[in-house]
Amino acid sequence: MPSIRPDSPDAPWREQTLVLHGDAACGHGADVVSPIHYSATFRAETAEQFSEMATTVRPATFYTRHGNPVNKRVEAILAGLEGTESALLTGSGMGAICTTILALLKAGDHVVAQQRHYMSTSKLFSEVLTRYGVHVSFFDQTDLDSLRAVLRPDTKLIMVETPVNPSLSITDLAAVADIARQRGILTVADNTFASPLNQRPHDLGIDIVVHSATKYLGGHHDLMAGAICCSDALAETIWKMHVTLGAVLSPMDAWLLLRGLRTLSLRMERINANALALARWLETRPEIEQVFYPGLESHPQHDLAARQMRGFGAVVAYSIKGGYAATQRFVTSLKLATQAVSLGGVETLAVHTASMWASSMTEADMQAAGIEPNFIRMSVGVEHVDDLKADLAQALERSQSVREPA
Repeated sequence: MPSIRPDSPDAPWREQTLVLHGDAACGHGADVVSPIHYSATFRAETAEQFSEMATTVRPATFYTRHGNPVNKRVEAILAGLEGTESALLTGSGMGAICTTILALLKAGDHVVAQQRHYMSTSKLFSEVLTRYGVHVSFFDQTDLDSLRAVLRPDTKLIMVETPVNPSLSITDLAAVADIARQRGILTVADNTFASPLNQRPHDLGIDIVVHSATKYLGGHHDLMAGAICCSDALAETIWKMHVTLGAVLSPMDAWLLLRGLRTLSLRMERINANALALARWLETRPEIEQVFYPGLESHPQHDLAARQMRGFGAVVAYSIKGGYAATQRFVTSLKLATQAVSLGGVETLAVHTASMWASSMTEADMQAAGIEPNFIRMSVGVEHVDDLKADLAQALERSQSVREPA
């Protein structure tokens, strides 16, 4: 449960305080910084205590696949940030998504997902679930009529992601939740690209919120983790599948995640400001064909993004004049921004998406996902924005220069 402000019995702590003190009830002793409980198993003093530990749902101490004291601290903060009763940690974002989906579906069920998702999420729905007798339909996330058209009486779950990777299209979370609620359908939203400081899907009616905590929540590109935020009842159901699948987060990574959360509000404030400034600057550059960022008035769904988001995140996508070759020259010329996958960390990362996914997606798949040959996905960090502009400027200039053959 979210922690309560001492000045009001009914008001939860604000996010800046919650990330620092939201786990206070989980602490023991005089430690200011949480210790790392690096134990796979925990001792019972009596037979009765062992029985209680072994039969408790989501215990803090029994066996780390079931739970760990450090994980409990992180889960308390995440539940508070997303406004849910509970949270669960997994070993990766895909661990969170797969555990949730497998816990809630069975053979013969019908599930609906967006046409555009993170690549591994798309493969889960298009290739994995169908092997086990789950029926899957896809809809255009920008068209609610497309969603209504694929719903069936046996639809059990709708999976959404917004902003979507990598095209930054927006899904109307409140509208999807309303459509689902009227039909008794569960909803799951991947909130990785927004973060709970920029968007709270549960407030808009979504049942379950999942994250790749590797991204903003960890914030330093040094851990892999996933998170599931939902009601107590759903958490118990999903936890049982989690224990079976074993996508467990190690105590060390849980501690790193806890440390990352302490600065989340500070990092997001700088990241949001830097990304919006760079997106606006990129729109003025002659080397750029188009910029995609929900915070720009030019984004086709800017009004929707502004209604359901408080900030627009790190990821700025843009296309460079000159096609594939010019885009390759651009990323090769970057000196401050790093060519690396992932997002939401303190360092700025930039990737040429067509080259990144060429080995795992066909050209048709990339076109369907909105990945053009000259498409860049950049995750803006916390560096000084003028230094980032200078780096991008020199790389853009180099992208348009073609050496004459010797």
